[in-house]
Amino acid sequence: MSDTGRPWEGRVAFVTGAVTGIGLGVAQAFADAGMRLALSYRNEDDKARTADWFAAKGYEQPLFLKLDVTDRTRFAEVAEDVVAHFGEVHVLVNNAGVSVFGPTDEASYDDYDWIMGVNFGGVVNGLVSFLPKIKEATGRRHVVNVASMAAFLPGPQAGIYTASKFAVRGLTESLRYNLAPYKIGCSLCCPALTRTNAWTSALKRPDGFGESGFPDMPKEALEQFGTAFEEGMDPYEVGTKILNGMTEQRGLILTHPEHGPDFEEIHAAVMAALPIEEAPEGRLRIEQLRRDAMKAAEEGLHYNIDDLT
Repeated sequence: MSDTGRPWEGRVAFVTGAVTGIGLGVAQAFADAGMRLALSYRNEDDKARTADWFAAKGYEQPLFLKLDVTDRTRFAEVAEDVVAHFGEVHVLVNNAGVSVFGPTDEASYDDYDWIMGVNFGGVVNGLVSFLPKIKEATGRRHVVNVASMAAFLPGPQAGIYTASKFAVRGLTESLRYNLAPYKIGCSLCCPALTRTNAWTSALKRPDGFGESGFPDMPKEALEQFGTAFEEGMDPYEVGTKILNGMTEQRGLILTHPEHGPDFEEIHAAVMAALPIEEAPEGRLRIEQLRRDAMKAAEEGLHYNIDDLT
């Protein structure tokens, strides 16, 4: 494996939700970089189309693994299967998710359990199942958790979706410090509008989560909403930007340039909300210890609770 030119060549990656949308774009970008792939899927037709793409390129066929990311038992089996097949696993991309929207004040328990279970619980299950395997591997390694610009930008119809992506953001930004001592990179990726069929998630609601509080949306209205996705970024471009972010060891990978005004507004609002007053010396000292600990952890030092006081 070379650290120049094709630094990920020969590395083994497992990608969830990898036969459509952003997951497929990641898989294709990784394959073009010489990586060996294990890909999770739900739909047989999507799997077949993905296999055809690899065959047409003359690439090694991925190890395809059927997986519902909320199934912890199956996720653990998949992790074992990947290592049994390839010998090691070096990269985990937690990508699978559902894009479901509705007024948060009308949401049911089932709405919360389904959306949070996939978008946040699926990431948790990936980490618990795969991190021990990645720690056992050697060489260049990385974890990418794919969230969304919703991890920064809330909306009135996206309360639970936004909560799930905020949760992935917080988890990933903290996990980065835990993985640094093992020389494992960790990135949060927050894509924005991408040319995918994510809008069809509402049509695939599992029977076990049938009691929705959201108003019924006519299929025609949902299809009209889906036309917005046609303006989105090509998933392969998103995948390439994720690969580049991994190579550059970036903790945050933003793929879309159009959100500058949003971040400027967020920054201004946060700064305006800070009280203009002196903080006591003791609190200033504790916060400086926290900052020092974060910097040291990112540089690969183990830090414990007692290092923060």
